Amino acid sequence: MNVGEILLKLWNDSGFAGFGVSGGWQSLVMIIIACGLLYLGIVKKFEPLLLVGIAFGCLLSNLPGGGLYHPELWTAFMNGELGFGTILHDGGLLDIFYIGVKSSIYPCLIFMGVGAMTDFGPLLSNPKSLLLGAAAQMGVFAAFFGAILLGFTGPQAASIGIIGGADGPTAIFLTSRLAPELLGPIAIAAYSYMALIPLIQPPFMRMLTTKEERKIVMTQTRTVSKTEKIVFPIVVTIFVALLLPSTAPLIGCLMLGNLMRETGVTDRLSDTMQNALMNIVTILLSTSVGATMVGSTFLTVETIKIVVLGVCAFILSTIGGMIGGKIMCWATRGKVNPLIGSAGVSAVPMAARVSNKEGQKWNPSNFLLMHAMGPNVAGVIGSAIAAGFLLAVFG
Repeated sequence: MNVGEILLKLWNDSGFAGFGVSGGWQSLVMIIIACGLLYLGIVKKFEPLLLVGIAFGCLLSNLPGGGLYHPELWTAFMNGELGFGTILHDGGLLDIFYIGVKSSIYPCLIFMGVGAMTDFGPLLSNPKSLLLGAAAQMGVFAAFFGAILLGFTGPQAASIGIIGGADGPTAIFLTSRLAPELLGPIAIAAYSYMALIPLIQPPFMRMLTTKEERKIVMTQTRTVSKTEKIVFPIVVTIFVALLLPSTAPLIGCLMLGNLMRETGVTDRLSDTMQNALMNIVTILLSTSVGATMVGSTFLTVETIKIVVLGVCAFILSTIGGMIGGKIMCWATRGKVNPLIGSAGVSAVPMAARVSNKEGQKWNPSNFLLMHAMGPNVAGVIGSAIAAGFLLAVFG
């Protein structure tokens, strides 16, 4: 073998040659998209803890010849043609990571960490805020019917609709069960819109409220006892899991994390959930979700439809929460500032901060953060229940 043949063989075996074969242009486009997402995550700071991992996972899976992720193996697995053993033997690194997504381990562990970081005190001090969390799920079901009209199947429409819950782990949990082929675009849409909450919500918050309503000062809520905080996650787990058994993994992990936080005797475990465990799972979840963004499945008309339906779902969820806030303001004769209704979406605590910031624009002495946290954590529970309902119907 001469030098020319060696160089030719090296070129043919390289990833650069892969761009010249069928589908190579798709890989090149996806690499450009991955670099764009890295820019948004690093420079613009759009959900960087997740978006950087998602973008880099997308980059790795679209490098020709890398062999890190094999969508054909997962297609065969979903068709019952092979088992996990084959994936472990023949799969690449990101295939192994993706097992945690497919088995729903990662979203549940994320919920455990979220529970350990969440204070349900504002919700318990004002139980009426549960209604705002429920009202903010309007976008989930509106987007579901919109997806049906656009030709998506029931399971696919359910997965698209859950974007309106503004809860990334829930969207991944439901989509991995019902429509794993749409996981990439749905995850990107869900986390992108969560990052854009400060831009998306305020115009609709101002549109649906008057200047006088935005200036309403809410009175301080009552102090919640430690006993209430300990009993709450236990009661919620029993009630919700019995009502909708399919929600047990998400609700159970959320409430387990919260119970570890509130007992006062498991501080080390709570700290691990909030920090080490949360960080490790975030790395594995983000890179494996990004790996599903391969050109052949991502660069489609369906992806554009998902992006449009996702933003519609998010906007309608915000409007639903605001309408609930308006009704509550009227029912209490002006004691509830309707701005807290927008926090009924599940993006904790960003949505609550947006409600507080918007209120202070119109009344600098107004502090709505703790009042908005009630509907905000109610939205976490509400999105999990909505996902459980859709999973029970289509699973």
